[in-house]
Amino acid sequence: MITASLIVAALLSWIPRIWEQPEKIERKDWAIIVVAALLMGVTRKVMMMFGLSRTSPIDGSIIATMVPLLVLVVSVIAGVDRLSMRKVLGLLMGMAGAMAVIVTSGSQHHDKSELLGNVMMICSGVVTALYMVFFKRLVAKYRITTLLRAIYTISALVVLPFGWHSITSEHFSNFDTHVWLAALFVLVVPTYLPNLLLNYSLRFVPPTVSSSYTYIQPLLAVALSVAMGLDRLHVDTILFALMLFVGVWLVITSYKKEAV
Repeated sequence: MITASLIVAALLSWIPRIWEQPEKIERKDWAIIVVAALLMGVTRKVMMMFGLSRTSPIDGSIIATMVPLLVLVVSVIAGVDRLSMRKVLGLLMGMAGAMAVIVTSGSQHHDKSELLGNVMMICSGVVTALYMVFFKRLVAKYRITTLLRAIYTISALVVLPFGWHSITSEHFSNFDTHVWLAALFVLVVPTYLPNLLLNYSLRFVPPTVSSSYTYIQPLLAVALSVAMGLDRLHVDTILFALMLFVGVWLVITSYKKEAV
């Protein structure tokens, strides 16, 4: 699924080339793009897919909301941001909530969530934070479609040798309509389209506004998981999620106060 989804993303990324004027990428930027492809294209995809297979949808979506906190940590380490009392408080509270979700995984009440899966979801968030901080200049320099085309083409070529045998040896005749629809959704929707929309949104709204929509993810995950019988909502999960949300809210609002 990882290999197939990256191949589909690469194919979709070439569609805008039909009506767009060609944009040349400078030779010095190709090394950075290869690193971006290995991080955002391959590593993040592998961590997220394997992480989701070993954790519950609710726990995974809650952990995903800590990306703004990870962005803050990476930004401070890179020297492009500085800490304040409000940021430190939000960081500590948010990290405590996320760690509580991870520690309780695998307990009697969280039998559908594993420690390994939650750790891999955090690693996926770390990769996203690294991309947002260190590749911001690259995103601003080239068209989004040009950049995604290069990233996903390289990513597909990297994973193809590892997943080609699994694709060619799969018994597709055993797939029914439900499996085909589910597979097509995974191949098309979660990879290329979200990154395209996210990068376009950053051209029109500040990152703080864009990141605030992350809170929709656990709300949808809770509603769908409970409705489909995939997971159950526990009281401790709600409390840990509130800690994480408040922590992220403190960090985001601190930038508004600095701007004023």
